[in-house]
Amino acid sequence: MQNILKIDSTDTLIVALKDLKKGEKVSWDDEEYVLKTDVKAKHKFATREIPVGGVVSLYGVPVGKAIKAIAQGAAVTVDNIKHFAAPVSLDDSESYQWDVPDVSEWKDATFKGIIRGDGRVGTANYWLVFPLVFCENRNVQKVTDALNEALGYADNGLKDFAHQLAASSGERQASVRPFPHLDGVRCFTVTSGCGGATSDSMTMCDVLAAYADHPNVAGVTVFALGCEKARIVDFRAALKKRNPDFNKEIIYFRQQDWDSEEKMMRDALKATYGAIQKTPVAERVDVPLSHLKLGVKCGASDGFSGISANPAMGLVSDWLVALGGASGLAEFPELCGAEGDIVKRCMARELKEKFLSLMKHYEHVANFFDTSISDNPSPGNIADGLITDAIKSAGAAKKGGRAPVSAVCDYAEPMAESGLSLVCTPGNDVLAVTGLVAAGCNAVIFSTGLGTPTGNPIVPVLKISTNSAIAKRLADMIDYDCGPIIDGTPLPIISRGLFKILIEAASGSYKVKADRLEQSDFMLWKRSLDL
Repeated sequence: MQNILKIDSTDTLIVALKDLKKGEKVSWDDEEYVLKTDVKAKHKFATREIPVGGVVSLYGVPVGKAIKAIAQGAAVTVDNIKHFAAPVSLDDSESYQWDVPDVSEWKDATFKGIIRGDGRVGTANYWLVFPLVFCENRNVQKVTDALNEALGYADNGLKDFAHQLAASSGERQASVRPFPHLDGVRCFTVTSGCGGATSDSMTMCDVLAAYADHPNVAGVTVFALGCEKARIVDFRAALKKRNPDFNKEIIYFRQQDWDSEEKMMRDALKATYGAIQKTPVAERVDVPLSHLKLGVKCGASDGFSGISANPAMGLVSDWLVALGGASGLAEFPELCGAEGDIVKRCMARELKEKFLSLMKHYEHVANFFDTSISDNPSPGNIADGLITDAIKSAGAAKKGGRAPVSAVCDYAEPMAESGLSLVCTPGNDVLAVTGLVAAGCNAVIFSTGLGTPTGNPIVPVLKISTNSAIAKRLADMIDYDCGPIIDGTPLPIISRGLFKILIEAASGSYKVKADRLEQSDFMLWKRSLDL
């Protein structure tokens, strides 16, 4: 195994693939370096002396500026470099040319999808329950739990274990599922809907409308209180804006219209059960891969993310786009430092302008709170080699492949039907996945170097590891290991395996680990303030 990696021939930083010691000699091509400091695996060292103010590069782009002189062979740290990115211009003289990958081996490939009445394709089939305000969170959870228990979808593993601890007699019998075509009843709770800026409540309605309209949802039960900012009328308006032809079964319960919570809850259960009974049976059928809408995400990243899992995901994204499918690249703070490359790939000037406008607005809000989106790297990121946001972003952007940008979407806006879309979300794991699904993704690939339990209520989230150690240690959480890339396995081989398991997850023949662990996470991005 090679112990170092120079990603681009122009880079002034080299990645350590394993722990290296001070005084150790390492070489790349015809260059030899004597290490002036210890360099931990996933961290980087300088290929030449860097003066104060000198720029360091990785992935072929600037990723930092020296705040102290750095000797050749010395590790870069938060103490000797800071975030730096090259200026961005809208006036590139050359148009972007994409070398479209050969996808002939998949031209006739299909996945088992669920075709809705309007022709859109889902990768799952859930009844969804949600509130319009946080006051109704408890009722949403109680109805969902009761239905899943009665319909045979509940995972009673912990309950069974608790019964064993209490010496309860006998084992629980597996429930018979009366609706085998339904994948389950899913819910989520909210922290918004009232008590904050009206704009946040209206944005919440937009996101909830996107989830209700999602092709992975068969029907919806909505709980409201009656005095909240996010009223039923507002949600209905958002739903009509999202899809004027929305025709799924949707049931509303507004608690202040009832004189008994118990009666309301019983009626909610009865009405939802009846609606599920009437819902058309959704059979999976073979559909072209062009009906897949992929979301790409990274979280709990490490210094290997940008050289293993993210490039593998990026290649899958490119293959899918070349086949006529769609991919969504989120996490705008993790494009901070990669803006130049992203702008070059935008196919129209208005896309470039919208992307930069969203980035500037994001930075403006961050500045109001005396911070910057370049503060994105977490302590865990930094400890594992992502010293600046530009280093993190240059690697994070790899998960979007090299396809041209077809659309730029603000939060809760629908992504393009095909091609690569930029989806404005925070870097926060749950917020970003929530936003990707609101944009229309029907499958998500999520890379992690340190491990994260993020999932989604209605869309399969495929977790992939950047290194084999985390894949082994968190085997119940990780679906696919990209670590062999670090050991020298060619990227296309690992990416083909990833594409295969993505198709299986979209077909329902592979149950992602997040769903097995009931990691159904949902979190709204509140872009203003609480009152």
